[in-house]
Amino acid sequence: MSDSSPEQQTGREGAQASAAPTRDDQDRSPAIPELVIISGMSGAGRSTAAKCLEDLGWFVVDNIPPELIPPMVDLGARSQGNVARIAVVVDVRGRRFFDNLKESLAALDAAQVKRRIVFLESSDEALVRRFESVRRPHPLQGDGRIVDGIDAERDLLRELRGDADLVIDTSSLNVHELRAKMDAQFAGEEVPELRATVMSFGFKYGLPVDADLVVDCRFIPNPHWVPELRPYTGLNEEVSNYVFSQPGAKEFLDGYAELLRIVAEGYRREGKRYVTIAVGCTGGKHRSVAMSEKLARRLVSEGVETVVVHRDMGRE
Repeated sequence: MSDSSPEQQTGREGAQASAAPTRDDQDRSPAIPELVIISGMSGAGRSTAAKCLEDLGWFVVDNIPPELIPPMVDLGARSQGNVARIAVVVDVRGRRFFDNLKESLAALDAAQVKRRIVFLESSDEALVRRFESVRRPHPLQGDGRIVDGIDAERDLLRELRGDADLVIDTSSLNVHELRAKMDAQFAGEEVPELRATVMSFGFKYGLPVDADLVVDCRFIPNPHWVPELRPYTGLNEEVSNYVFSQPGAKEFLDGYAELLRIVAEGYRREGKRYVTIAVGCTGGKHRSVAMSEKLARRLVSEGVETVVVHRDMGRE
């Protein structure tokens, strides 16, 4: 005979009844978590990028074997919404598993998992400087030099870099600037259809390595040779007016904006969500800055969330 009261028995029966799955529960498919795969060059900031996502509420796993990614996503789907966003770091420390990454990505696509690849890039000079500053060897250098390990890693990661949705060049970024870039891409509650970074640069300082598209504005007469405009930048109204009063400047802006509209539609169809458009002139101070500002406004008017970065302004 039970010692519990009728109210207690009723409470337990009610709890059991509420725990029993309904037909709607049985028919409802588990929610598949959103997935971000973080990879890239050793020393380029993968750990910082992962910590940033962790701070934003993502479930982050570092250096997971690629063949375990699909099972982890499946477990997340069974968590009743407790694990809605997963980020995994894949790098050459797990190189014996790296060959399985392609198969794992194919399995994720077959399961209709919404996935993105973030690739952290950096110049050889910056990577060598970082490894030397912490007095650690590159994971692939073996008995060779740091640069040997970097070359081997670039070869290994070349195909993955080409498939990346977002490439971030950290050569000239500090930790705070990298976190700001990650926040800009992932902090929003809603993911826009397409995000663009329009970056002005100077050819004399080299091409941005993370550029998807490169525009050359050196066909426009240079305001540098106009004494009253030389001290200013393309953010100045007088400089901008000068640039767009030159033959072909407005036509170029109109034509390239139309081309980007076509490209953006193709990127959306292919599932690409991030694009970096590099706009260059000689020094990255006048023409490229003015053109970047105008181009960014056109993109915004087309519904593309756009960030403008002037990489080399102020370096002269």
